[in-house]
Amino acid sequence: MEITVYGPLRSATGEKTVSLEFDGDTVVDAIDEFANAYPRAVQYLYDDGTELRPSVRVSVDGERARLEEPVSDDASLALVPAVQGGSQK
Repeated sequence: MEITVYGPLRSATGEKTVSLEFDGDTVVDAIDEFANAYPRAVQYLYDDGTELRPSVRVSVDGERARLEEPVSDDASLALVPAVQGGSQK
């Protein structure tokens, strides 16, 4: 599986696109596998280390994907965490 990451996830992987061995069934399985392979990404993806943040956007082969959707090991995933920062004056 090929995973393209955006924003702060790039600091966790060191690259924009990474390859990942994937043996799961669903999009959430793929995200969990990614987090296991890149532990520094957990802080950007999960609240309390267990629940995927609702602000994380995922696409599979260029289309927005639901977490419970099936996904194949040859799919291309994109992970976009919420961008935080800035202040209002």
